[in-house]
Amino acid sequence: MSDRTLTEAPAPASSRHVDAGDEGYSKDLKSRHINMIAIGGAIGTGLFLGAGGRLAGAGPSLAIAYAVCGVFAFFVVRALGELVLYRPSSGAFVSYAREFMGEKGAYTAGWLYFLNWSTTTVADITAAAVFAHYWSAFTDVPQWVLAFIALAIVLTANLISVKYFGEMEFWFSIVKVSALVIFMLVAIYLVATSHPIDGHTPGLATITDNGGLFPSGVLPMLLVVQGVVFAYASVELCGVAAGETENPEKIMPKAINSIMWRVGVFYVGSVVLLALLLPYTAYSADQSPFVTVFDKLGIPGTAGIMNLVVLTAALSSLNSGLYSTGRILRSMALSGSAPKFTGVMNKGKVPYGGVLFTAAFGVAGVGLNYFMPGEAFEIVLNLASIGILGTWGMVMLCSLFFWHRSKNGLVSRPSYRLPWAPYTQIVTLIFLATVLVLMWCDGGVGRTTVMLVPVIAAALVGGWFLVRGRVAELAATRD
Repeated sequence: MSDRTLTEAPAPASSRHVDAGDEGYSKDLKSRHINMIAIGGAIGTGLFLGAGGRLAGAGPSLAIAYAVCGVFAFFVVRALGELVLYRPSSGAFVSYAREFMGEKGAYTAGWLYFLNWSTTTVADITAAAVFAHYWSAFTDVPQWVLAFIALAIVLTANLISVKYFGEMEFWFSIVKVSALVIFMLVAIYLVATSHPIDGHTPGLATITDNGGLFPSGVLPMLLVVQGVVFAYASVELCGVAAGETENPEKIMPKAINSIMWRVGVFYVGSVVLLALLLPYTAYSADQSPFVTVFDKLGIPGTAGIMNLVVLTAALSSLNSGLYSTGRILRSMALSGSAPKFTGVMNKGKVPYGGVLFTAAFGVAGVGLNYFMPGEAFEIVLNLASIGILGTWGMVMLCSLFFWHRSKNGLVSRPSYRLPWAPYTQIVTLIFLATVLVLMWCDGGVGRTTVMLVPVIAAALVGGWFLVRGRVAELAATRD
């Protein structure tokens, strides 16, 4: 069956939606790639860099924020997983929005996702430049130059083929997971033996003697939630990658189910250990908390190695962003809601037009690093949070419409399902709306970002009027 038109009636249960954006891809991603992409998507810049400033602001209660947001992140990726098992698609939630919400839904989902990753790209190259400045050899190199180099390296590898992307992400994830495991083992040893760190004895007293779980009250924990949501921004990546793998029915459930315990171990476990090792006031926003710990341990070379790891995390996130937006933009381009050149593929079966379009915003981020090096990361983090909230919201809406259609006998749900539907979707949507309210209450950049929501909405409406003619024309041609 062809793509839906704007006014087409729901498809009968016997038919299966086909998205033109799914054609032309190779199936070169293996099981090991998908599993490590799922891990890598749950471990990114938000943990390695962002946890330092959030610990300094919220104290040990940050672990609670990570746990709560992790549950909702799992609901989102589980809902996406059910849709993937119903119909694997490189267009992911954009393709599902097209099927269940029409072209307007696909257009909105796609451009919100682009807002997410185009701004996250800036955050990633900014983080990479900040991490590189840790070493004396790069101290005198301007931040914008380092940001540009990071973008150029990852962009080049991403344009070759999906196999290169998969291999890069596989090894990036290996490095990240190995580093976190080593850190946690060292941290557990330090806490168990009460080994002093920079004159401080780690242990439970580190929390109880420094204001307890909520040293500044409950409000700071609530206000860092939008930053914590950013830390989980890549969990949906495995859903996009499913369109370029063989046997997603076997691979995806295992990869998605493992995300929950990884969140508990790596995110919550790491933050708890960080809180036990040093007082929360020892951490800061301008340095990775993991680097802070090894720095204060005074073991030669360890802080530099950990800084290399967090640099890897930033490059991994950048790699993922370029990959996923290229696929999403191609799905949109072939339906008319994105520029035509973003749908073009190269000989390696990479949608290079969409990848380059996203990278162009990264170049704009290089300019932001030139003019505002100190504020660049915080500004784009908040903008990315709006895109993430919108993307997650669209995933849950697609899941809700899918559930409703299944009740009417129009589609069949796979055996792998989002539990407790439709209540899970509704509660998650309420949570996402609450995060937006918390961003407003935080004041400063967060409030300014929320004030941009009407501007973003107006831009989406205006953009739709510009593309709707081409969307209708392409839909008619397919029919």
